[in-house]
Amino acid sequence: MGLVAAEIGPALARDQFLRGGSVEGAVRNPILTSWQRSLSLGLTPDGCELPFVQDLDPDARLVRAAGPVLDRLQARFAGRNMNVALADGRGAVLQRRFGDTSMIRHLAAIQSVPGFVFAEKYAGTNGIGLALAERQQINVYGAEHFAERSQSNACSAIPIRDLLSGRIEGVLCFGYPYTAVDGALDIVIRKAAGAIEQRLLEQSSARERGLLQAYLDARRRAAASDGQLGELATSGLDWRDQMILKEKATELISSAQRAALEVSLPGGRRVTLLSRPVRSASGVEGVVIEAVLASRHQRLAVSPEAGTAPHLLGRRAPTDAARPAGRAAGTGAAGRTTPTARSPGTAGPGTGGTTSGLVLVGEPGVGTYAVAARRRLELLSEASTRIGTTLDVSRTARELAEMAVPRLADFVTIDLPEAVLRGDEPTDPRKDLYRTVVHGIRDDCPFYPAGERVHLRPTTPQLRCLTSGRTVLEPDLRTAPGWVSQDRAAAQRILAHNVHSLIAVPLLARGIALGIASFYRSQDPAPFGDDDRALAQELATRAAICIDNARRYTREHAMVLALQHSLLPHGFPEQNAVEVAHRYMPAESGVGGDWFDVIPLSSTRVALVVGDVVGHGLHAAATMGRLRTAARNFAELDLPPDEVLTHLDNLVGRLDREECGEDLSAGITGIIGATCLYAIYDPTSQQCTMARAGHPPPALVRPDGTVVFPELPAGPPLGLGGLPFVTAEFHLAEGSQLVLYTDGLIEDRDRDFDTALEQLRRALAHPNRPPEDTCRAVVEAVVPDHPADDIALLVARTHVLDPHRIATWDLPCDPALVAPVRAAVTRQLAEWGLDEVSFDVELLLSELVTNAIRYGTGPIQVRLIYDRTLTCEVSDTSSTAPHLRLAATTDEGGRGLFLVARLSQSWGTRYTVEGKVIWAECALEVPGGKPAVPEFSLDFDDIPAI
Repeated sequence: MGLVAAEIGPALARDQFLRGGSVEGAVRNPILTSWQRSLSLGLTPDGCELPFVQDLDPDARLVRAAGPVLDRLQARFAGRNMNVALADGRGAVLQRRFGDTSMIRHLAAIQSVPGFVFAEKYAGTNGIGLALAERQQINVYGAEHFAERSQSNACSAIPIRDLLSGRIEGVLCFGYPYTAVDGALDIVIRKAAGAIEQRLLEQSSARERGLLQAYLDARRRAAASDGQLGELATSGLDWRDQMILKEKATELISSAQRAALEVSLPGGRRVTLLSRPVRSASGVEGVVIEAVLASRHQRLAVSPEAGTAPHLLGRRAPTDAARPAGRAAGTGAAGRTTPTARSPGTAGPGTGGTTSGLVLVGEPGVGTYAVAARRRLELLSEASTRIGTTLDVSRTARELAEMAVPRLADFVTIDLPEAVLRGDEPTDPRKDLYRTVVHGIRDDCPFYPAGERVHLRPTTPQLRCLTSGRTVLEPDLRTAPGWVSQDRAAAQRILAHNVHSLIAVPLLARGIALGIASFYRSQDPAPFGDDDRALAQELATRAAICIDNARRYTREHAMVLALQHSLLPHGFPEQNAVEVAHRYMPAESGVGGDWFDVIPLSSTRVALVVGDVVGHGLHAAATMGRLRTAARNFAELDLPPDEVLTHLDNLVGRLDREECGEDLSAGITGIIGATCLYAIYDPTSQQCTMARAGHPPPALVRPDGTVVFPELPAGPPLGLGGLPFVTAEFHLAEGSQLVLYTDGLIEDRDRDFDTALEQLRRALAHPNRPPEDTCRAVVEAVVPDHPADDIALLVARTHVLDPHRIATWDLPCDPALVAPVRAAVTRQLAEWGLDEVSFDVELLLSELVTNAIRYGTGPIQVRLIYDRTLTCEVSDTSSTAPHLRLAATTDEGGRGLFLVARLSQSWGTRYTVEGKVIWAECALEVPGGKPAVPEFSLDFDDIPAI
C-alpha cells in the first residue's frame, strides 16, 4: 500500500531504515523524508511522548465551521471502526468523533482525548503531523508510522485552509485499521475538508467576500483574450516570490491608486502588478491587485490608465467562485490564485500570451494596516538579531531602547533593580530601581538621568505594570494622574517636549519581573494603540529573556571571579630575598586559571611561581586552586624546580584521569593541561634556579636596564607525562628584576607576538624602578585593550644577604670537634648581638652535628644565616634523612630530633647534588617582644648527645 517496491514490505523497510540501511526507492518520498526528520529531531520509535495542551477553545472559528461536517461524518461512519479527528494549525486535536462509540473504552488517551499535539516534532511520522509538514493530503499506512504504537493503524489527513488568506487553519484526519483501507476515503476526506473551508469562508467578513465576488464577476464578463488566469504557485513562482508580490500588493492597496508596478524577483525575473478599483454589490470600494507574467519572448506594456484591462482576463471563468483565496496576514479581503478548469500555464509559443493571477483584494484602509503590520514584523525580526548581542545587562537593555527608537517610540527609559544589575534575582523588583537607560531622538528631554535611583509611586503606570505583570497603556499622559503625580514639575517639562503617550511594559522572564521598559511618543500626534502595545510587549519579552541570560551570566561570572580571587594570594609572607609586586586581570569573556605565588623557603631562599590552567570558568578556577595548593605543599619539601614540576605533572595527569573516567572513547575531556614556571632565588649566593612546563620564559631586567629573556628549556605542559623537566641556573646581580607572566599578556589575535615582546622589553627597560611601578608600566603598555585571556604578572627585585650575616665552618667527621664548634658559634652569636638565643642554638647545633658525625659522611659543614630568623644548617655528603620518632622511656637515644623540633620554629632536610642539608630556624623576636621559644623544662641528663 505504502511502498513502490513489491519485494519489500513497510515493516521490513522501516526496520532497515532504523538500522541505518538504505531504503531509497522502497518508501514513498514524503514518508522517507519524515522518517529522516524524526531521527534528526532525536525521536525514537518507542519514545515519542506527545505534549498535552489545555488551552483549547471549544468555540473556536475552526470548531464552529467543522461542527456540522463532523456530525455528518459520524453519522456516515456509524458502526464502523473509524476515528475522525480535527486538529488546529499546531497539530493539537480539537475534537474526535467515532463511528463506533464503544471504541472509546478500548483506546488510549492519546487516541481518544482531545488536547494531545500530534505535530511531527513530537509524534514523528503520522497523519496530522505529516499533513502540516507537507501542506497537502497524505496517507500513512501501518509501519510507515514512526511510533511503535501506531503500527497497526492507517490514516488519511488533509490540511484545512482559510480560502481568503491561504493559511492552514487545521487538519482533518481519518484513522482506521490497516485492513480497512479504502480508496473512497480519499474522496470523502477531500469533500469534507472542502465543506469546512466553505464554512470558514462564510464566516469571513461580508465586505471582503463582496469585494472578492465583484472581482470574480468582472472576470466572468470580460471578453476572451490572449491571457490566461492561472495559479501563481504553479506558474514558476515559489513561496518566496509570492511573499514579495504580496508585500508590494499590500502597499499598492494602501495607496488606493490605479497603478502598474514592475517587481523584480530573484533570478532576474520580473512580474507586473496591476492595481485597479473594484466595488462590491453593496457599495464597498476596494482595490484588486493582479500579477501579470509576460511570456519569455514579449515584454508586457500596461497602461496605468486602463479600465478593467479586459485583455488581461483569462479565457475561462473559474469553475468555483468560492475557491479563490489569499490575503497576507493583516490585510483586508484578499485572494490567492483562482483555480481554473484546467492546468494553468502560459500561452503557447508564438502567441505572445500572458498568465495572470489574483494576488490581493482589499480595502485601502485595511491595506494601510497591513503595511504597518508588516513593518512591525520586520522590527521584531530585526530585534531578534540586534538584542542580546552581549552578556552585559546594561548593554542588552540599551539595545532594546535603540531597537525601539524611532520606529516604535521617540523615547525609551529602562529601570532595573540593583539586584539585576549585580546579577542576582530580585526579591522585590519594585525596590531599589535604578534608571539604567535613557535613549531618544534627542538628548534634552528631562527624564530622570541614567544611573540615578528611581522612587516610583504605586499609582504610576510603571509600578502598576510591574505589580500586575501586564502592559499598561496611557494614550494621553496629560490626563494620566498617576503619571503626573510622580513628579509634577518633571511631568510638565516632559509634556512641554510634546511627549504625550506612554506604554509601560514589565520585563518578565521565567515569571520573574526584572524591571520596566517605558516607551514614549512625541513626534507622531496619534496616541499609542493596541497594536503598538502588543509590539512593545513582544519587544520587551524578547529583551527580558536576553537580560535574564545576561543577569545569570553576570552572577555566575561574579561567583567564579570571587572564587578565583579567594584562591589567589592576598598578601605575601615577609622575607628579605626579593621585593615583589603583582597584578591579576581576568579576561573579558570569563575567568580563567592563571595564578601566581611567592613561597618562602628554608635558608632565606624564596620560590616564585606562575601558572596557567587551560580553559575558562569555574572548572579552571577550581583546578587553579588545587594546583596552587599542591605547589606550596611540594615547595615545603624543599624540592628543586624540576622535581616540583614533575610532581605537579603527575597530579594534573591524575586529575585528568579522574575527570575523564575510564571510558576514554566517550569523548569526555578533563583538565587537559596547564603550564607553570617555578623559580628559586637564594640571596646568600645570588643564584636563581628555574624550570618551566610549557610556560613563556621570564624576562630578566639587569641593574643597567638591559632586558633579556633567558634561554630556558621549555618542557612539556603539565599533564602530558613521560617527559623530563630541565632546570637552568642564573646568577642575578643585586637589584635585578625577574618578571614572570602568563601568555595572556603577550598573546593577542590583533597583535603580532614579536611586537608584544618588544613592547614588554621597552616597558621593562628602566633600571632602579620599584616593582610596583614596573607592574603599572607593563599593564599600561602591554596589556591588550580587550584581553581574551587572563593575565597574571609577578615582578621580583632581588636583594643580597650581607656576607657578614653568614658564618660557615667546615669540619671533618670527628666527635672531638663538637665542643670547638659550639664555642665558635657562641662567639659569632655574641658578635651579632644574639646572646639571648646562644644557649638554644648551642644545644640545637650540638644535636645536628652529632647526628651528622654518627650517621652521615664527611666532610661536614656548619652554617649560620642571620636574617629575619636565625637559620642553623649542618650539611654532609650522605643522602640519609633523619626521622622524627617518639622514643620509649627505656630507649637510650631517639630524643635528639625531638629536642631540635622543640627548640626551633621549623626544621627539615634539603637534598643537594653533594648530599643533604639539615636545617633549623630559630625565631629571634615575636610580637610584643616575647621570647620566640616557649618556656619549658628539660632534663638534659637523659640526652646522650649532650
